[in-house]
Amino acid sequence: MQLGVIGLGRMGQIVVDRTLEAGHDVVAFDLEPEAVATAADAGAEPADSIEDLTDRLGEDKRIWLMVPAGDAVDATLEELEPHLDADDVVVDGGNSYFEDSVRRAESCPAAYLDCGTSGGPAGAELGFSLMVGGPEWAYAELEPVFDAVATGPDGHERMGPSGSGHYVKMIHNGVEYALMQAYGEGFELLHEGRYDLDLEAVASVWNNGAVIRSWLLELCEEAFREEGTDLGTVADRVEGGSTGTWTVQEALEQEVPLPLIYTALAERFGSRADDGRFSRRLANRLRYGFGRHEVPRRE
Repeated sequence: MQLGVIGLGRMGQIVVDRTLEAGHDVVAFDLEPEAVATAADAGAEPADSIEDLTDRLGEDKRIWLMVPAGDAVDATLEELEPHLDADDVVVDGGNSYFEDSVRRAESCPAAYLDCGTSGGPAGAELGFSLMVGGPEWAYAELEPVFDAVATGPDGHERMGPSGSGHYVKMIHNGVEYALMQAYGEGFELLHEGRYDLDLEAVASVWNNGAVIRSWLLELCEEAFREEGTDLGTVADRVEGGSTGTWTVQEALEQEVPLPLIYTALAERFGSRADDGRFSRRLANRLRYGFGRHEVPRRE
């Protein structure tokens, strides 16, 4: 299969690399020439514009967008529109708001797949978890690429109609907030509690057979190993919040109580007003662990 990839940041480059490794052809474009050169070095065919990318694709175009959610997606689609028809497929692999995805699916001349993507930069080795919404025929058409980019056939699934993929990913991120908050609070009590504990050792033991073992707990272990039990200079400031906010807004509309996710979101916002909470410092460092997000640090 031939795939066009637009947006070659960390996640976009992983899409390129894993697609190439599976034996597919890739045409790659990004606004940054250096990113295009990196993709070309990996074996992709470079394009110098969106129009050039569409010209290099076959008659039935398969295009994966990995650009920042929001205006960048709309701008890219606007530029693509004259080059697309009903036999083409566009995948939005970013963290778009699900209602924006529904709107884009209705206006896009191609079949539009909203693809929630989880796994962060670790997906370079392991593959992503992909939650896809949109037409069944378009999902089936892209399955060979989804197999390559995901952890394998079990790492992706069609969730339902347009919007459902990004909807599932939105709520996934809300759950992620709550899990990070729970680990943060537990380790804060251990840190401030009765015993002088090696928190790396605690996390290591919990990761070997305990009920609460998980990848996030492995990242707690990594954080304590690299930063120390007191987390060194890691600041009490947790960035992010858009997908958690969307999750809470949806819960309010559906009248579904989400006290844990709401509290975790509130803690993120609270972290920007004061300093000192160990739980939020750990959540800050965990975002680096799974997403290689920058770690705000104390002076």
